[in-house]
Amino acid sequence: MNGNMMQLLQRIKGLTADFLDRNGTVDDGELMRFIEEEAFRHGAGLSVAEKRAVIQRVFNSFRGMDILQPYLDDPEVTEIMVNRHDEIFIEKKGEIVRVEERFDHPGKLEDLIQTIVGRVNRIVNESSPIVDARLPDGSRVNVVLPPLSLKGPTLTIRRFPEKPMTLRDLQESGTLTGEAAQLLERLVRAKYNIFISGGTSSGKTTMLNALGNCIPRDERVITIEDSAELQFPNIPNLVRLETRNANAEGRGSIGMSVLIRTALRMRPNRIVIGEVRGGEAADMLQAMNTGHEGSLSTGHANSCRDMLSRLETMVLSGVQLPLAVIRQQLVSALDIMVHLNRLRDGRRVVTEIAELVALKEQDYVLRPLFQWVDGTLQPTGETLVHTEKLKRAEEADDRFVLRCLGNEEEPFILAGEAGAGGL
Repeated sequence: MNGNMMQLLQRIKGLTADFLDRNGTVDDGELMRFIEEEAFRHGAGLSVAEKRAVIQRVFNSFRGMDILQPYLDDPEVTEIMVNRHDEIFIEKKGEIVRVEERFDHPGKLEDLIQTIVGRVNRIVNESSPIVDARLPDGSRVNVVLPPLSLKGPTLTIRRFPEKPMTLRDLQESGTLTGEAAQLLERLVRAKYNIFISGGTSSGKTTMLNALGNCIPRDERVITIEDSAELQFPNIPNLVRLETRNANAEGRGSIGMSVLIRTALRMRPNRIVIGEVRGGEAADMLQAMNTGHEGSLSTGHANSCRDMLSRLETMVLSGVQLPLAVIRQQLVSALDIMVHLNRLRDGRRVVTEIAELVALKEQDYVLRPLFQWVDGTLQPTGETLVHTEKLKRAEEADDRFVLRCLGNEEEPFILAGEAGAGGL
């Protein structure tokens, strides 16, 4: 904004604040009309486009997300990173750039943070300076306050598409191939337990959403997350659970472990856990090993095998069991591992799909079905070893078809009859 626009902006902000103080509750339409009238009354010398920019900026500062609102309205922006009130970066089309906009002062950023966390009944202050929250559109929010954040209040917003991406969408975007997508959909529908791994911003939640929307509509699904992000519009019988942080007195915290144990008493067909980070991994394994087939979850790791090692550590942080017992539980609980990577050019791709076959001499036997070779996801030629669930699914439904990919007339192929890729 040029100098004249900034002067008008500050003047209209002051007038609007006085208007709200005098009138109390004002709906969005009435507020917008007031801002428009004042902007055109005092905006001599500015073009209509410049006045409109000022009007929107003022409205956003009172009812939207202030200077961040235009980036939240831009579907191509996937991440907003506020390092301090005057240092803001965005990720757009896989590229991270610094933007010129800045908050007027640190207090404006702090007010916005309190508004965001207050909407989802979270608390963030000096005694509890870290919080995860979400916006009404499902975007993930992380806040870190001083003294932990040395520059000032830090706000990071991870955005997701308004409409959850399907396996077909991921196939068209190059995240995985059509053959791999068909395999994954069949495995989900046949109730294989699938664990998705990957690094930060590699697309784990997006993949989890896509797989979750392949679950048959007649099943009862319970999702468990730190901050509710998953969207399964195709599942009518859906219960969404979200953890709760401690209150100002340090009480009332409800973590993932409690929610997982509670979900087991809610008659779920499947349990979907947004991400495991600690001792709740032990409860997840118990759920998968007690008849809740077809469960899905994600975790941070550098490969499928590395994810298994991390899960061991997570379980040990929650319960004291011999390592041999933990490994046997992992093999019994998990069927399929899917790993994603974010490439240097910003693309998020599946780089490995493997079957967890068995435990041999206390070492995991991972059977790779698809691997990233020469810049593309390729079938290894290996076939699925454990085919019992696929066969049961075929016996239960003689039209065991692909619905997420739209191939409703395609016949089901038994394991052993398929070509490379492992059906």
